[in-house]
Amino acid sequence: MTTPQASTLITQLDLPGYALGIAILLLVMLVHGVALLQMAKRYEVKSFLYLSEHKHSSVAVVFYISILCLFLTHIAEIFIWGISLWAFKLLPVLSESILFAGSTYTAMGFMDDILPPGWKMLAIIIAFSGMFAFAWTASVMISMTKNFRQAYTRMHMEKLNIPTEIIERFK
Repeated sequence: MTTPQASTLITQLDLPGYALGIAILLLVMLVHGVALLQMAKRYEVKSFLYLSEHKHSSVAVVFYISILCLFLTHIAEIFIWGISLWAFKLLPVLSESILFAGSTYTAMGFMDDILPPGWKMLAIIIAFSGMFAFAWTASVMISMTKNFRQAYTRMHMEKLNIPTEIIERFK
C-alpha cells in the first residue's frame, strides 16, 4: 500500500505517464516500422519493374500512392495515441483525445496541455514519437526519390528523342 507522500511523489514525477508513454511509444514505433518496411519494399520492387519495362509514368503513380500511404500511417499513429488517451480515461472525449494527440504528435502545439496531473510527460513522449516517425519517414522518402527521379528523367530524355543507348546508360 502506498502512502500519500509516495502517491504524491509518483504523481509529481509523472511515473504513470512514463510507463504508459513508453508502452504506447513502442507500439507506435513497431506499427511505423512494419508499415514503412512494407511500403518501401513494395515501392522498390514495383518501381524497379516499371523502370525495366519503360513504364515511367507508372513509377510516378506508385511513388505518389506510396507517399499517400506514408501520410496515412502517421494519421493512424495519431489515432493510436488519441484512442489510448481516451481508453485510459485521461481525456473524456474521443475527438478531443485525437485532436490533442495530433497537436502533440506533430509538435504543432495548438492545444493546451489538458492531461491530468501525473500524466503530463505523455505529451512529451507523444511529441518525441512524432519526431522519430517523421524522421524515419523522411529517410524512406529520400530513398524512394531515386527511382522516381530516374523515371522522370528517362521519360523526358525519351521526349527529347535522345538515343536509347544513351538513356540506358543513365542510372
